[in-house]
Amino acid sequence: MNRKDEHVSLARAFHHKIKENDFDAVRLIHSSLVTTRPEAIDLSTEFLGLKLSVPFYINAMTGGSEKTKQINHDLAIIARETNLMMATGSVSAALKDPTVADSYTIIRQVNPNGLILGNMGAGRTSADAKKIVDLLQADGLQIHLNVPQELVMPEGDRDFHTWSENIQETIQQSTVPVIVKEVGFGMDYKTIQRLKTLGVAAIDVSGRGGTSFSQIENARRPKKELDYLADWGQSTVISLLEAQNDPEMILLASGGIRNAFDIFKALCLGAKAVGISATILDRLLSHGIEAAIEMIEDWKVQLHRLYLMTDKTTTADLIRNPLILSGAPKEWCQARGIDYKKLAVRK
Repeated sequence: MNRKDEHVSLARAFHHKIKENDFDAVRLIHSSLVTTRPEAIDLSTEFLGLKLSVPFYINAMTGGSEKTKQINHDLAIIARETNLMMATGSVSAALKDPTVADSYTIIRQVNPNGLILGNMGAGRTSADAKKIVDLLQADGLQIHLNVPQELVMPEGDRDFHTWSENIQETIQQSTVPVIVKEVGFGMDYKTIQRLKTLGVAAIDVSGRGGTSFSQIENARRPKKELDYLADWGQSTVISLLEAQNDPEMILLASGGIRNAFDIFKALCLGAKAVGISATILDRLLSHGIEAAIEMIEDWKVQLHRLYLMTDKTTTADLIRNPLILSGAPKEWCQARGIDYKKLAVRK
């Protein structure tokens, strides 16, 4: 089986297994009086010059085979019909084998006017980045970080020393906005600061809680001996908490997003927008395009209600919602010296 097809199959298999999710340890404080008018609520958000009508998007998933071409075709329809930004899966496969490029370019063909982000690994160069942007007519670029995945992957990379240089050079030479993202292992404050010194202005912390690529790659190993790495890394909630002390860095969030309430909580924790992969993919493959569109439109309605329930007019206002932490996120903050109590008294 093609490795990209294998990833999709395994991601779906693991998606339905119940797993701990730190979004359940984040609670909002109810206020009984609301003065915001429903018609005044604006769900839009903006970062790096990219303007989104709603604060969530379809995050990087797949590409590189006939099967994934069909998936990207269908995801592009969903993005077009719901007016969501969409990121491609890693386009490295098309750089290695131009015959599979159409599994990515199909996205722009189906959605000619949509916001599209290309995606490549940090091992790729600025020249590769330009090829990807040109190939997709991309509006932005994601550079993904995936050390644990590569190390567990039987055929993965083992040398990452050029990554920092590649990231810095790509940002300096790129003609489109660049986002550096994890692939589900989260980020800590030190990583965020190191990325900042490289010129990174926006990160997707992409934490543990959703698809685990160490789990997927271990399932592809003959001995499956690295199963203890299945839950490696920081959760999305904890990664956002790690980023609290740097107000200059633009935060995006993904990893373990199950519903509109998880999106809302990530926004309250400082994310400008939230990426969703597995939940949308599973709805598409299980129930079809129309069902996925219906779910996304429902999320928009639910977000509108949540903004109203917390008396907030805009996405930027959500950072003022007070939050109470419990469980693993609270314990993490206590151990790391992160002032989680200030979140509870925001106004």
